[in-house]
Amino acid sequence: MTYRAIEQCRFADSFRAATRIVELPLPEPGPGEVLVRNAWAGVNGIFDTQLARNAVGTIRMEPPFLTGVEAVGTVEAVGPGVTDFAAGQAVAATRFRGGYREVNCGPAADFVSVPEASADALALASSGVAAWLALTLTGQMQRGETVAISAAAGGLGHLAVQLAKLHDCHVIAICGGAAKAAFVKELGADRVIDYRTESVAEVMASEYCDRIDLALDTVGGEVFDALVDNLADHGRLIISGWASDMVDDQPRPVTAPRIGHKLYYKGASVRAFMNALHTAHWPEARARLFELYAKGALRPHVDVLGQGLDSVPAAVEALLASQTMGKAVVRL
Repeated sequence: MTYRAIEQCRFADSFRAATRIVELPLPEPGPGEVLVRNAWAGVNGIFDTQLARNAVGTIRMEPPFLTGVEAVGTVEAVGPGVTDFAAGQAVAATRFRGGYREVNCGPAADFVSVPEASADALALASSGVAAWLALTLTGQMQRGETVAISAAAGGLGHLAVQLAKLHDCHVIAICGGAAKAAFVKELGADRVIDYRTESVAEVMASEYCDRIDLALDTVGGEVFDALVDNLADHGRLIISGWASDMVDDQPRPVTAPRIGHKLYYKGASVRAFMNALHTAHWPEARARLFELYAKGALRPHVDVLGQGLDSVPAAVEALLASQTMGKAVVRL
């Protein structure tokens, strides 16, 4: 018996050009291992593209290797010594190389129990955990603060909007296009800035001058500059990516002065959030998120971009073209 997976077989300018689908023998779980049949995989367009270009600073691998990050599925078999999982149990894997494959076999420690093998569970176990920890751990979000979120209609952003509202915060949601603006407004955002029709810098300067207590930015560029300029006293700007720069063929030159003088007199700070550095906090974050989900207080939105591994390259391209809302997934 065999299963299919996406293999990065070379470095190239695009995910599509760098990958192929391969057929592999179906493994049997060894001691301490779990065999999972994946049902859904998360799509991470920028990461996948940067990996194809050998431009991910934390990962250095030589092709060929299997790719993809997170997936959710059902345990089919467990190896000797595994006591935490049993056949039929829903689990998620959120580590690199667990995603774009029909079957995942690996150490039991690579998997976590989830309530069901659904796309919602996948969104919460991956993007939800990141949003929670970026805001509450790195960002130290307090109730009633003014919080700005870029890429607010995306997989991370749409959950961050809801989590900030659950903390009674005034939420500024930055996104592009009327449909995305309506989406984040429905999620509870107090002020939506559609960067296609408004200047983020002008809105910030006129409506939120020195009033941003906390900002979560995954865009960078001019959005980052506008957020830095309008941080409040003790404001915190959390960097969790820089999408506007990463997909360019050439890096954009930065000609602005250093930002130290903008931060010093406010006691403000710019902090970086890297989810992989906070694994010790993942279990508690998942528990809180699934508790909120069970109560109906948190609603992940999933954008199903196709079925089967053949649909993944087009899904990556749709993400890069800003054509998606919520957590992008493919059904396996």
